[in-house]
Amino acid sequence: MQTAPLLISSLLRFGTTMHGDSEVVTWTGDGARRTSYRELGRQAAQLAHALRGLGITGDQRVGTFMWNNAEHLMAYLAVPSMGAVLHALNIRLFPEQLVYVARHGGSQVVIVDNTLAEAFSRLLPHLPDVRHVVLNGAVDDATRAALAEHAEGVHDFAELIEGEPTSFDWPEGLSEDDASSMCYTSGTTGHPKGVVYSHRSNYLHAMGVASSLGITQADRFLIVVPLFHANAWGYPYSAMVTGASLIMPDRFLQAEPLSAMIAAERVTGGAGVPTIWNDLLHHLDGHETDVSSCRMLMVGGSAAPPAMIRAFADRHGIDIIHGWGMTETSPVASLAVPPARVEPGSEEYWRYKSSQGRILCGVEARLVGPDGDVVPSDGEAVGEVEVRGPWITGAYYSNGTEPEAELDEMAAKFDDGWLRTGDVGRLSADGYLELTDRAKDVIKSGGEWISSVDLENAIMAHPDVLEASVVGVPDERWGERPLASVVLKPDSDVTVEQLREFLEGRVAHWQVPERWALIDEVPKTSVGKFDKKVLRSRYAAGELEVQNAG
Repeated sequence: MQTAPLLISSLLRFGTTMHGDSEVVTWTGDGARRTSYRELGRQAAQLAHALRGLGITGDQRVGTFMWNNAEHLMAYLAVPSMGAVLHALNIRLFPEQLVYVARHGGSQVVIVDNTLAEAFSRLLPHLPDVRHVVLNGAVDDATRAALAEHAEGVHDFAELIEGEPTSFDWPEGLSEDDASSMCYTSGTTGHPKGVVYSHRSNYLHAMGVASSLGITQADRFLIVVPLFHANAWGYPYSAMVTGASLIMPDRFLQAEPLSAMIAAERVTGGAGVPTIWNDLLHHLDGHETDVSSCRMLMVGGSAAPPAMIRAFADRHGIDIIHGWGMTETSPVASLAVPPARVEPGSEEYWRYKSSQGRILCGVEARLVGPDGDVVPSDGEAVGEVEVRGPWITGAYYSNGTEPEAELDEMAAKFDDGWLRTGDVGRLSADGYLELTDRAKDVIKSGGEWISSVDLENAIMAHPDVLEASVVGVPDERWGERPLASVVLKPDSDVTVEQLREFLEGRVAHWQVPERWALIDEVPKTSVGKFDKKVLRSRYAAGELEVQNAG
């Protein structure tokens, strides 16, 4: 058989010619601006020529500091296709982490949205490798001057590509194993770690996600997951495979504009973290909106509350599809689509829907116990999840500057060719994964384990609860006990005693928390996950108003 390399340029050519009438729609706040895939292909070629003119002639890194919009998608296509490496910078990291990630990755050109330019200008003095800044949209004179002080050139995106040829001889000599893009973990401990994706891994991941979700050219997907978050879960490339149109929200990420996009653009599906969809659910519950076009919303990044999954189906006819993965897995490794034999709406059906789903074809998974032995995949035994496959990273990126201790820490994440995910759970014989917790978040109470995720899901099933996060805190008698931090709906007068009573019968009596804190908002990481380390530190510092009950 022939051995044509699996390259991003192949996806670009296919998507922008075979599906040239599909479109990327960028929300503006006043409506939408539209770019056909055919035009996107022409502009990607112009961008590649412009980047060549700025000195990107090999596999140098081109960074982005952007929201989800047509220009960001253009970079997703053009940069890898020309042989360079796309490095989407996480705009929500702390400045110190952003500086580390940008310097460690080594971007020489960074494309910046105008609404983020002032923030980027404060980072630029600490990024000596960045030679050129390309601004997507107009900025004020002061911001442009601040950028110009520390860059060789500051360019307007539209002006930079204007007049460039609308076709490009995409390099055919690239290897499918060459780097195409890179992303860094959110850095919950130590420095963020770099993951470098290959053309082959991105290509195969796009095919796997597209086929598993049944994506077609008729679909119109609202991509709320940021393009700087783990390849935006493969959707930019899956869209090229299938011709599905993409709706990009730019910076309009609140429930009200998102619901308006679904109605106006006849969105059929979407992708986002649980907090985004939870906010949308509560907005839809209180505002009549036509979401009849929407068949499914994929949720990932952290576990989706079962109550939210049921509420979307029961009240709005929208199927929530739970996914699991991480930056290191490109990121989708499983999807919660119940087996065909299961009766829709049955308790067994909802158990499958609330799991992390079946491991995708191409990915292998196993469970490893605390003694290092592989435990059975029988749906009962519990262990740390390890995975391997063609879109699973085999090592973290090193630029040669890391101290030995950090290199040892990076190497420890791998076990004889398997990635240690840090997630703890069960795996059934037919490949369905059910996580019980992150290894670092399991609460060890009196010699027994308590799943913080199970407690959170049980609390969030209460009709007066918006969000809940559970962490383990020191306890003199039991070693650790759960602390439940809860965000109530406006005007709710439910008490912690009533919340405790609600949990009785839903979890084991000994697992019900004695410590409760009613808070205004659960702190979140840069990608929308509950930031449990912040809650632990607030508790340790006495900053939470804790109520003892029971």
